[in-house]
Amino acid sequence: HVQLVESGGGLVQPGGSLNLSCAATGKTNVLNCMGWFRQAPGKEREGVAAIHTRGGNTYYADSVKGRFTISQDNAKNTLYLQMSSLKPEDTGMYYCAAGWLFGHSINDALLRPTLFDSWGQGTQVTVS
Repeated sequence: HVQLVESGGGLVQPGGSLNLSCAATGKTNVLNCMGWFRQAPGKEREGVAAIHTRGGNTYYADSVKGRFTISQDNAKNTLYLQMSSLKPEDTGMYYCAAGWLFGHSINDALLRPTLFDSWGQGTQVTVS
């Protein structure tokens, strides 16, 4: 398994920006996808963005497309999520996740959270 630690959450006004980071340690060579998920109180977990860590392909939920950017720094084993034009509905606990696609496309990853077997503890994002 891979250990994941998120950071960068906080309180921001609508229209503002926030950058999240996720540091990965452990057996990072046994994963090929990483992603960000979020969960608001009383709502189901939602996939936000995913990246194929070996090919670089990315995929975004329609709700964040054009506003969020997922990226990685392989040398630092760190995943990022740049968030801009934030809206109150972006509020939630944001989780970093890592796993193996098993032949699925990165486009499917956000709909199949069971592909991700390593999860961070989450970082809170509040837009208000």
